Amino acid sequence: MANLTLVQAINLALIQEMELDDRVVLLGEDIGRNGGVFRVTEGLWQRFGAERVVDTPLAESGIIGTSIGLAMGGMRPVPEIQFEGFLGPAYDQLCSHAARFRTRTRGRFPMPITVRVPVGGGIHAPELHSDSPESIYVHTPGIKVVMPASPYDAKGLLISAIRDPDPVIFFEPKRIYRAFREDVPEDEYTVPIGKARVVTEGDDLTIVSWGAPVVDCMNAIEAGGRSAELIDLRTLYPFDMETIAASVRRTGRVVIVHEAPRTCGLGAEIATRIMEECFLSLEAPIQRVTGFDTIMPYYKLELDYLPGADRVGRAIEEVLAY
Repeated sequence: MANLTLVQAINLALIQEMELDDRVVLLGEDIGRNGGVFRVTEGLWQRFGAERVVDTPLAESGIIGTSIGLAMGGMRPVPEIQFEGFLGPAYDQLCSHAARFRTRTRGRFPMPITVRVPVGGGIHAPELHSDSPESIYVHTPGIKVVMPASPYDAKGLLISAIRDPDPVIFFEPKRIYRAFREDVPEDEYTVPIGKARVVTEGDDLTIVSWGAPVVDCMNAIEAGGRSAELIDLRTLYPFDMETIAASVRRTGRVVIVHEAPRTCGLGAEIATRIMEECFLSLEAPIQRVTGFDTIMPYYKLELDYLPGADRVGRAIEEVLAY
């Protein structure tokens, strides 16, 4: 076992997959000699060379377009988009091409692209550097969407994503890149895409979250002393409705927590599915604790925007008091 941060776990996963499979290549802005803006790829350029760790121009559409061509040619590209706000210029390549190519060619060409993207707020970055746009890509058929909340899951899910025949957007919550450490096996292992993790077991209510807010939920549970079952979704599409439903049928109360804006966030879809499948088990209205329907504010108000432990704690008490 190694005691690793989330950044170190991702770095180790990349090293091991590149050593195992010479089809795995990395490309992105500043990922080579500099090791990436968050140093996630630190040391890989020196280890594998400039032909497998490729510094690109600032051209997100070109990065993803090149990755599509590499995947069609039998490679397994892992492009990095430096911040989630810069996914916009690559939207056409991702959603109009990468997501559809397997269907368009009737399965002749798989599209094994893993797009690594730092995501979310909490680090006081400039505009377009702190958003949570996951719902856009969850809504796009043909793309799998993953967001780990721990070093162990980050390594196992990234290895699964790189080996997957479909395009995967691998969102990395930058707020917890170095927030804590966890024991991570040094050997290779995988965490299955599409399977949630029960972080804490409980009987009073079910909390569903993903990414950095999972940590806030853990803090809220500890502070409130309630018996809450916390489910870390891990994979946002396809998400694990079976695990959610089994928990809700037992607890009867639900709080959904995510950093993205409230309207049309993934939490709304989860709440609807719960209503469709578990309505007779519910003992209170479903509560959502989310970001606000506004542009992420600048530094002074940024932490007020995020669904912190205090807001989660209030939602827990409200749903239990109903």
